[in-house]
Amino acid sequence: MRQPLIAGNWKMNLGLKEAVSLISELKKVKPNKAEMLICPPFVDLPAASEMVQGTHIQLGAQNMYPEEKGAFTGEISPAMLKELHCRYVICGHSERRHIMGESDEFIHRKVVSALVHGLTPILCTGETAEQRNEGRTEEIIREELETALFNLPSEQAETIVIAYEPIWAIGTGAAATAVDAQAVAHFIRGELTRLYGETTAEKIRILYGGSVKAANIEDFMAQKDIDGGLIGGASLKAAEFKEIYEKV
Repeated sequence: MRQPLIAGNWKMNLGLKEAVSLISELKKVKPNKAEMLICPPFVDLPAASEMVQGTHIQLGAQNMYPEEKGAFTGEISPAMLKELHCRYVICGHSERRHIMGESDEFIHRKVVSALVHGLTPILCTGETAEQRNEGRTEEIIREELETALFNLPSEQAETIVIAYEPIWAIGTGAAATAVDAQAVAHFIRGELTRLYGETTAEKIRILYGGSVKAANIEDFMAQKDIDGGLIGGASLKAAEFKEIYEKV
C-alpha cells in the first residue's frame, strides 16, 4: 500500500514572516495516514527546518544543483539541503525546464545526485498544451522518464516520487479531469513496469499536479494510480492546504 503524499510547492512566494505564520498553522493540523510535505523557497528553509522538527510535516526543497560544492554562484547543493534536514527535493519542474532551460540530461544528474545524498527526488513530468493537442503526451513523458531514470537501479528507483504535471494546467485553473490524469498516471506506471518490473513500479508513488484544490482533490485520489498531489497556489493558504490534506 503506497502512502499518500500531499506536497506543497510554494514556488517564489512567502517571505520569512509569512512562512513562519503558515507553518505555525499547519503544525495545528492533526496528522493522518497521509504524508504532508512543504517545499518553501531557499531563504525560508532554515526557519522551516527548526519549526517542523518533531512534527508530522516533512521538509523539501524546490531545486538543487547536482554537485556537493564548488564555484556555482547562486546555487544550492544537496549537502546543504541535508544539513537543513530536507527529505525531498523537486527535480525537473516544468518551470525549471521551460523558463530556466534545464535539459532532460541535467535533470538526470539532479536525480542521481539527490539519491547519492539521501534525498528523495520528486521527478516532474508533463506536456505542454501544444504537445497535448498534437497527441504527443505519452511520447514526451516517455522521453523525460527514460532520460531522468537512465541506469538507475531498481532499489533506488522504488524510492523516488513521480509527479505528473500537465504544463497547460499549472496555475491556470484548468485542471485535467481525474479520468485524464489517471490515464497518464496509468501510462507512467506502465513505463515504470517496463523499466523496472511490476514489483518496483507498484512501490513508486505518482502525484498529480496542476490547479489542484480542496474542491477536486478527492476526484484525483479516487483514481487507482494517483497517490497524492503536488500543490501550488492552494498550498499557500493554510485552510485550503489543511482541507486538502484532511480529505486525502
